[in-house]
Amino acid sequence: MDPSRIFEEFPAPSYRGAQEQALRDIQRAFDAGNEVVLVRAPTGSGKSLLARAIAGCAAAVDEVAPSEASGAYYTTPQVSQLDDVAADSLLEDLNVIRGKSNYDCILPGERDTPVNRAPCVRESGYDCSVRHRCPYFSDRAIASNREIAAMTLAYFMQTAGSEVFRTRDVVVVDEAHGLAEWAEMYATIELSPQTLPNWDDLRVPEVDSPDRAVDYADALLGTLKRRKDELLGRPELSAAEVSLRDRLQERIGELDWFVSDYRDPESATEWLVDQEPDDGSNDGDGGPLTIKPMNPEKYLKHTVWDRGNRFALLSATILNKDAFCRQVGLPPERTALVDVEHTFPVEHRPLYDVTQGKMTYEHRDETLPKVARVVTRVMQHHPGEKGLVHCHSYGIQERLAELLRDFGVGARVRTHSRDNRDGELDSWKATDEPEVFLSVKMEEALDLKGDLCRWQVLCKAPFLNTGDSRVAHRLEQGQWAWYYRSALRTVIQACGRVVRAPDDWGHTYLADSSLVDLFDRARSDTPPWFTEQVTRLSTPDLPTFDPSAALAEMDEGAAAGRRYQRGSGSESNGGDGGSSGSGGGSGYSRSRSGRSGRSGSSKSPMADVWDTDG
Repeated sequence: MDPSRIFEEFPAPSYRGAQEQALRDIQRAFDAGNEVVLVRAPTGSGKSLLARAIAGCAAAVDEVAPSEASGAYYTTPQVSQLDDVAADSLLEDLNVIRGKSNYDCILPGERDTPVNRAPCVRESGYDCSVRHRCPYFSDRAIASNREIAAMTLAYFMQTAGSEVFRTRDVVVVDEAHGLAEWAEMYATIELSPQTLPNWDDLRVPEVDSPDRAVDYADALLGTLKRRKDELLGRPELSAAEVSLRDRLQERIGELDWFVSDYRDPESATEWLVDQEPDDGSNDGDGGPLTIKPMNPEKYLKHTVWDRGNRFALLSATILNKDAFCRQVGLPPERTALVDVEHTFPVEHRPLYDVTQGKMTYEHRDETLPKVARVVTRVMQHHPGEKGLVHCHSYGIQERLAELLRDFGVGARVRTHSRDNRDGELDSWKATDEPEVFLSVKMEEALDLKGDLCRWQVLCKAPFLNTGDSRVAHRLEQGQWAWYYRSALRTVIQACGRVVRAPDDWGHTYLADSSLVDLFDRARSDTPPWFTEQVTRLSTPDLPTFDPSAALAEMDEGAAAGRRYQRGSGSESNGGDGGSSGSGGGSGYSRSRSGRSGRSGSSKSPMADVWDTDG
């Protein structure tokens, strides 16, 4: 790596904000011998441009011996971030590769078949006559042979050990704040009717410890390998059989990893086991199993840290350097933190205290009607401007929507379900009406610049679910600072959705009193630029409750149409109180096979541990 090239590799014609100083600080950090540089860059600082400049410092193939690493990887856990990179003309030399499921076969009669279900994966020894033009293999060949290959974190991890995507000189991870959680999710093993073929034929014992889990995993591996080998012995597979084979291979890989890691005396990984009661679907004594790693450093070493010589990890919310390094297995003494100044005027990103009480489960019935009233008053305060309400869970979203309809402002309110979140988000962004979008888990990967959204309400402090065994285990060990950092990180990400440029502005209203308490508890881990926002926290002068005033600037025809939709039940979203999948409209890529989602969003790395009940 040659850090001195960082300025010439910056892709934009000029600098904005603090970019020039950031490049200088990053160069100094690498020149000082650090293997890893954490770049804490707030929203709107141009992280992708900084990432491209860092990647451009990687050794070129003609500058090193054939046996030495060259080139760079750019990776991000967020599908929408990769989409933005692919569409940015300044980043056109980042060659994007996605998982097979995102490409369609080009053979006659197979045009609607994704490549991961095409004849080349269905038929043994299939010789594809158009492989050289296959969109997947073409993109893969280009990405593997160019200086900078760009991919989702899911695909990057899945290609660990690949002959095609070998170790490179530099690895840049954008939106890296959730790296530990992503690794935990990818290394988690779920054994259930949804993930294990022929579940009804398996005998699942009662598993009350990792020792018993590894013994069962050993026995299960033999069964799964025999089933996979039987499929591999067939000359041709149907699309369903290909899916079955892939699921078997995925489970085999996970279980192999768990067994080998658990029996490795040098591994520091601590494993937890959760088991549901047997519902009578098998002849054993136990039900579905979830096997979870507590500290995924070894997993990250194989899938990330062994893939490069130098690393740059970028995010607005790497809140504590030493804690982050412990979580992901990095040596703090060889890791530097570079803080990028926030250049958006603090006056453009105000926080307002409209707290109505606690939104914990035991207080929610009392507090939520008050929150609905204050949301209505905020709507009155912004009659012609679009707003976003972070509901935290579908249960809160459904009840809040009901209350707002009862108040008579439902014509201005839009909701979404798990299945239509992307479509409803796109429709809301496209409308000129001042609609209010009640969202679930859209605190990240959402760009609401300008008039797309001028205000937002945080309904609930996003604490992790203490009922999740991993969270409970950490709190039993006294890791309360980690618990508060996790919530603060989400709040900071949410606050960045509505202010995207120095001349942009947006108001953030805090409705849960636990949010103010969170700011106090996590004070030492708060970035200076967000501390400035918290310090200026004030109480707004909202109008007196008058629902009719909230509809003052809604087009009458549009409002009537929205009322009709609401009356016909289009707002139904399942209202089960659970958390959603992704952050943002395009969400995350979560599949261990590297899928980035052909349609709809996928799951956030911590979606199953967000606190929905307390």
